[in-house]
Amino acid sequence: MLGLKLLTDPRWANIAEANLAEILTDHAWCEQKAASNAITLIINNPEKEELVHELTAIAIEEMQHFQMVIEIIKKRGYTLGPERKDDYVNQLMKFSRKGEGRHAAFIDRLLFAAMIEARSCERFRVLFQNIRDKELAEFYRELMISEANHYTTFLNFARKFAIDLDVEQRWKEWLEFEGKLILSYGKTEKIHG
Repeated sequence: MLGLKLLTDPRWANIAEANLAEILTDHAWCEQKAASNAITLIINNPEKEELVHELTAIAIEEMQHFQMVIEIIKKRGYTLGPERKDDYVNQLMKFSRKGEGRHAAFIDRLLFAAMIEARSCERFRVLFQNIRDKELAEFYRELMISEANHYTTFLNFARKFAIDLDVEQRWKEWLEFEGKLILSYGKTEKIHG
């Protein structure tokens, strides 16, 4: 369904589970950044009423996920660490179109968001299926479903608003780029790392 070119090695879940404090902190900040991305899209496109409505709901949900992760961190006696740099996301951002006009940049921002949601969904699936901690496994199963819905929302908006752009071709380019990019990741206790 997601179209990802390379799936995460299930052994990545062992790396994550070996340092839950780190993966949970990284995850919390990923949720906050996802909310911020939805808000940025709203701010830059207030005239798109349906987009504003749907992305407001996503931003709220992402902040609820942030809160849920923080509650898990506290419950387990960990401390939320400082925001983590996300090299994966930064590399995806560099792939975004620049200098091709506002509309092309907008469509790429939607595809950028869809790509992150797709990979997050896939990583949450790996955690759900492979970690021994039953409480966290169930938590990640629920988030996997949520991320799949977000992925679909962003991709569908890109298709809806693409007008004069070949969004399917561009999405294939995103998938190809991400498939090569992800080869460098999956070795640390980070959601995208």
